[in-house]
Amino acid sequence: MPPRTTDSTPERRDDDRVPSTGPEPETAGEREGGAAAGAGAGSGKGGDGASGARPAEPGAGHTAPTPSPAGENGDEGGERGEDGDDTDQRVAAMRRAADGGRRWRALHLAGCAVLLAVAVTGGAVAVGGGQDGGTGVDAVSAAGALSPGDLARGDLDAGIASLQKHLRAQPRDFGGWSTLGVAYVEQARTKGDPSRYPQAERALRRSLDLEPGNDQALAGQAALAAARHDFPGALSHADRALKQNPYNERALCTRIDALVELGRYGDAAKAADTADDRRPGVPVFTRYAYVHELRGDVRTARSVLERALGSASAPADIAYVTTSLGQLAWNQGEYKTALGHYARALAADDAYLPALEGRARAQAASGDRAAAVTGLEQVVARFPLPGPLVALGELYEDRGADGDRAKAGDQYALVDAWTALARAGGANTDLETALAAADHGDKDEALRSARAEWDRRHSVHTADALAWALHVNGRDEEALPYARRATATGYRNAVFLYHRGVIERATGDERGARTHLKAALDLNPGFSPLGAREARTALKDLEGNR
Repeated sequence: MPPRTTDSTPERRDDDRVPSTGPEPETAGEREGGAAAGAGAGSGKGGDGASGARPAEPGAGHTAPTPSPAGENGDEGGERGEDGDDTDQRVAAMRRAADGGRRWRALHLAGCAVLLAVAVTGGAVAVGGGQDGGTGVDAVSAAGALSPGDLARGDLDAGIASLQKHLRAQPRDFGGWSTLGVAYVEQARTKGDPSRYPQAERALRRSLDLEPGNDQALAGQAALAAARHDFPGALSHADRALKQNPYNERALCTRIDALVELGRYGDAAKAADTADDRRPGVPVFTRYAYVHELRGDVRTARSVLERALGSASAPADIAYVTTSLGQLAWNQGEYKTALGHYARALAADDAYLPALEGRARAQAASGDRAAAVTGLEQVVARFPLPGPLVALGELYEDRGADGDRAKAGDQYALVDAWTALARAGGANTDLETALAAADHGDKDEALRSARAEWDRRHSVHTADALAWALHVNGRDEEALPYARRATATGYRNAVFLYHRGVIERATGDERGARTHLKAALDLNPGFSPLGAREARTALKDLEGNR
């Protein structure tokens, strides 16, 4: 299962099902572009994805999550008609771009990224935003616009529309601009489409132009940087926000996220303690739990998540926390428990993407492959993100028929399409590229991307990605130190154990290979349809050689 990502960092998630809105208010000389930026994660045979964290949290991020980019029509415009219309155009554009499955890999991705961006944004050029849809959050007053909390409790898209209306009337409201910027970040992450990030950047910059140094906008910039995988930038912006307001919850949370993604786990633990002292609550509890999980302390992680669930009352919070519990259980091979948590999450929000994806993965691991395929097909039909695309592709590939292998190739081609589109928007996708390409794409590109990501940050996830990319390129002696580093914190991750075991076998360390392959299968025997099968085959061969 994809790691619980901090780039799609949870804070307060809103309804995935509402119509998407148009661009932020326009001032003279400005037009909305809507180019895409990326977040989220793909996975290779290990089934591990993005940068390494939680399900998309109520109102924030991993992961994960879809409005399409907005254009301008020269007036204040109206709200988009149907969520399905907008999303279907985006999905159809991606699928057309990836038509022909693996033939996509022969194309020049940079050029295709431009074509994808045009295809995705084209249907939105004639549609504006800003009309109050009459549901969810009430229209804002001229005095204060909406707070992030208001957006969390209501209809995010209607809240954005109200903010747009308010800011047309009160364009110097710096608090309104910062809230709008944060709302665009949340809209992108909770709905799986990062094309709102450029709009978020402009809105946050507008807020800082009007009120330099205001902590709301600085915290928003931190969240935006994290969503784009710029973790040093996220840490810098969070520190600046906390210098202005030490109790800013978003900045406290993003600071933890950034330290985790940079591999600074000791500092992340201290940051989590500080955040828990200053602003205890669901966003902080879930991050606190993840820091403990990364250090192998599953018991404390589960206890903290249960504490968070006890304090959750909003459906969005319940869905988020129970999905986190489901992912924690899945990582330990506790599939029945995981399915129970996902059921509770979907009872709170039946369209919550991370729970739908998690349930499908748990069904696959439990042996119910048909239900898993059906579930993932439903997920990627609306949200063609790398993690579920690779998971679905591997389920097809595992069935073995020629038609299924061709269908698997189509899913992997869509990962390439997503990567190209995200890069066209200026997002860093090297970790996603390394993980997916190592098993299902260009091995040279996998290694290039993994090295580039390792140069930026030294997390367990980047260590694992670099180890595996070196392995598939036949450089196992170089890979082994990174595989060991990926497992050094005690993080109980079957993918990392599997990768280490395979690499140890390739270097001639059969004892180590047996130990780690067995540990992977004992911990989570359904961690990946293809990876688990290969782990069992390798372990059987090793046992036969004893």
